[in-house]
Amino acid sequence: MASKAIFYHAGCPVCVSAENTVADAIDTSKYSVEKVHLGTDKGRIAEAEAAGVKSVPALVIDGAAFHINFGAGIDDLK
Repeated sequence: MASKAIFYHAGCPVCVSAENTVADAIDTSKYSVEKVHLGTDKGRIAEAEAAGVKSVPALVIDGAAFHINFGAGIDDLK
């Protein structure tokens, strides 16, 4: 069974670039990849914060948050 990877973003140019390079490069035979647009799915902001996301774009793999560049702070999305 594949581990879970969640790519949190806000749809900004930095996020789209990260999605096109980082999120789409993840080996889907090893990870189940979910892409979450926090700008349109604000109900998941608390989930992202609980996972350690401080800004987007960010990738959470096996419970560890990895911040990719800087598009927007999590507080800016609330």
